[in-house]
Amino acid sequence: MRKIVGIIPARFASSRFPGKPLADIGGKSMIERVYSQAKKSRCLSDVIVATDDESILEKVKSFNGKVCLTSPDHPSGTDRCAEVIHTLKVDCDAIINIQGDEPFIDPRQIDLLCSCFEDTRTDLATLIKRIDDIETLFNPNSPKAVVDHEQFAIYFSRHPVPYIRGIAEEKWLEKNTFYLHIGIYGYRARALREITRLPPSSLEKAESLEQLRWLENGYKIKTAITPFETIAIDTPEDLERVVATMPRT
Repeated sequence: MRKIVGIIPARFASSRFPGKPLADIGGKSMIERVYSQAKKSRCLSDVIVATDDESILEKVKSFNGKVCLTSPDHPSGTDRCAEVIHTLKVDCDAIINIQGDEPFIDPRQIDLLCSCFEDTRTDLATLIKRIDDIETLFNPNSPKAVVDHEQFAIYFSRHPVPYIRGIAEEKWLEKNTFYLHIGIYGYRARALREITRLPPSSLEKAESLEQLRWLENGYKIKTAITPFETIAIDTPEDLERVVATMPRT
């Protein structure tokens, strides 16, 4: 029986939305909503918030959530997850990194990601979703994934890959299946300890995608196809739109 722990990195600082985890969404903070959704997963044995801020720490404690105070200097959520595992001496087989700005994440996505670790070759795992519109395909802010016939990642790019030679770009979706990368990660415990010690790689720097560092260093990233696309809240305007669509109670 695999023991898998969910960790929710939650920074206070954000250039576009400072204090985002504390934002109110229908009477609950964003971080509480993320935590509540993660707790619905059937595969996670525990859920822990990883934060660099005392106010977020106290907020999580107020709804009886588990929380760990971490360094404010981590360059990514991956590094913050690694600190939690080390500091709390968490004994687990794998870790799921759950984005702290996706208050309506579907627990089935978490369970799907956990299932990737049934394959003993899996070092890391992530989700992908079939792209069905040209705007997403050519949007550099929507990273794409290329996978092999066993759904292990071959490459990630901000540009559509492969290039469809001799075909007009608006016809590319008719000629090939392209996948959107959904930014939720899982790590085997051993792999998480190792990848945080790796220096930034050339492909990572070129595309500004940390998962390329892992591929360049030989780690196998298993992907799973999800029909759901998560709703991330990056700005106050995103929050306003989400709140406006919530049902009145």
